[in-house]
Amino acid sequence: MSDSPTGTAFRIANNVGEGRVVAEPVWSVDPRTGKPREQVAVEATGEEIDRAVRGAHAARGALADRTARAALLRTAADLMDEARDHVVEAADAETALGPVRLTGELARTTAQLRFFADIVDEGAFLDVRISRADPATTPPTPDLRRMKIPLGVVAVYAAGNFPLAFSVPGGDTASALAAGCPVVVKAHPDHPATSELCASLLRRAAVKAGLPEDVVSLVHGFEAGVELVRHPLVSAAGFTGSVRGGRALFDAAAARPVPIPFHGELGSLNPVVITEAAAEERAEEIGAGLAASMTLGQGQFCTKPGFVLAPAGEAGDRFVTALTAAVSETEPGVMLDRRMRGAFLDGVRERAALPGVTAPVTPGAGGEHTVSAGVLTVDAGRLAEGGCEPLLEECFGPLTVVARYGSREQLSAVLGPLPGNLTATLQMADEDPDAASLLAELTPLAGRVLVNGWPTGVAVAEAQHHGGPYPATTSPFTSVGATAIERWLRPVAYQSTPQHLLPPELRDDAPHGVPRRRPQ
Repeated sequence: MSDSPTGTAFRIANNVGEGRVVAEPVWSVDPRTGKPREQVAVEATGEEIDRAVRGAHAARGALADRTARAALLRTAADLMDEARDHVVEAADAETALGPVRLTGELARTTAQLRFFADIVDEGAFLDVRISRADPATTPPTPDLRRMKIPLGVVAVYAAGNFPLAFSVPGGDTASALAAGCPVVVKAHPDHPATSELCASLLRRAAVKAGLPEDVVSLVHGFEAGVELVRHPLVSAAGFTGSVRGGRALFDAAAARPVPIPFHGELGSLNPVVITEAAAEERAEEIGAGLAASMTLGQGQFCTKPGFVLAPAGEAGDRFVTALTAAVSETEPGVMLDRRMRGAFLDGVRERAALPGVTAPVTPGAGGEHTVSAGVLTVDAGRLAEGGCEPLLEECFGPLTVVARYGSREQLSAVLGPLPGNLTATLQMADEDPDAASLLAELTPLAGRVLVNGWPTGVAVAEAQHHGGPYPATTSPFTSVGATAIERWLRPVAYQSTPQHLLPPELRDDAPHGVPRRRPQ
């Protein structure tokens, strides 16, 4: 995602508004027309941000009760399911993503809340380890009991392209609450009304679970995002957005007197490699699958396959023909806002003008408020010559770049300098001679490596990893799946501590069911 020139990144980089928050109106805007719908709120002042963070900080003790945390997450899921029609209607009015897509996203979001409630109940995330005192070792081992504890208040920066699953009730919030960390969410400006609705449901869920409603708070405004990451009582942050905005906040988090962890998802090209054997075997199937993946949600998925390496020659030609036909049949669609639409059109023009680039399907403006999907192609040899760097950068929207390689060596030469990614995909044939070596080359590039699939679905599962080398993410952790909770925890060991002073999970008579590791 790209930033507005008046956005967070610009203001941090230029020290505009340092120590000052201007309370401006926050409007809900219809992306289908570009017209304001209603004023939802005003941008938070410095005092309001301080009050929200201090309220969250004061709620930490109540969240220490794991039973109450699990109840909060399940109750939030129930309330969101009950308000399904209202939530979907609000989100569609602000994002134009459509009721079908948003109904599915809501189901994913509530399932994720219940998923983390189960993780809280099970207790393995505490990573309890016990080493009994043993004077016979060298040096002697004291009684040591280790577990993970919550960091404190977490700042969550909502995503524009997922108004539910990666926003107020999304994975960062759910995993932070599961860890025992209260949350202050900075709403995304593209869906402020949806954010307000979801925040109210989460706060109601907290009260029903017997917790302070301030375990979740919501603030609006670009400057509010800057103030939030700098607040001394904020202990960690989670962000989903652009490289520019995320890097600016990451730098601000590191520049604090006491730096804090900043878990940012910034940008990803999500390369796809199609082997010669795969193209010969099923070129048409791969072309159709790629078209469906790269145009899903108007190409506004962080896992959109934006760069494809396909073989030169007849089999590769059949793939490009199939891709061209499928993309040509895609109807123009509305992007999340005018700023993103403008950035997409600018990005398309820049890339299409590069030397050696052709457009089998010309992307661009589909109408006053829409964009049309497209495909650009280039000889892979051009990429090694320089001057085509934008082709190796994410273009947020329905565009993919196909680089045609003529040899295995040329393919490797292009893969080598690629930046870090959330995903990398290998399309291969059965008993493909290049499969093992290509999989080995793709693995260092991404956090999730797919074989004969498409990356735009991200399942909420125990073994999921949604992250990758920079700039995909700023840390080695995942924002989806069970281990997302680890971002908001730190280990602490108690040495020679009397039983009655230990946390309950570390005592000899600990509650049944908390997994432990101890020497046999």
